[in-house]
Amino acid sequence: MPSYTIGQAARLLGVSPDTARRWADAGRIATHRDEGGRRLVEGRDLAAFSVELARTGGGGEEEVSYTSVRNAFPGIVTAVKLGDVAAQVEIQAGPHRLVSLLTREAVEELGLEVGVEATARVKSTNVHIDRS
Repeated sequence: MPSYTIGQAARLLGVSPDTARRWADAGRIATHRDEGGRRLVEGRDLAAFSVELARTGGGGEEEVSYTSVRNAFPGIVTAVKLGDVAAQVEIQAGPHRLVSLLTREAVEELGLEVGVEATARVKSTNVHIDRS
């Protein structure tokens, strides 16, 4: 399972690193230290926190940015539902929740699972996913 630095977690949550550090210091985000002393957030913990943050309206000081249709939304995978042939992947990208329907084979090839960093690319009504 991947772990993320505070800076990476901040980018995925759509907030500044200072905001992410304050949340970690306040116990809102669970962290641990690696052998080098860097503070890390487990991918599953970050995924759960990003969903809760979006559900409760955030609590961050960051202003929401608005973008046009053909944009990339870097975020974290928060849910994967696998069927026999098809799959559904949910990504939380800051305040945005994106859902993509794709093949099970694509999900397996990309190694998509909860807590993995990924980018949703939106064009019209289609959501494409790239593994970061």
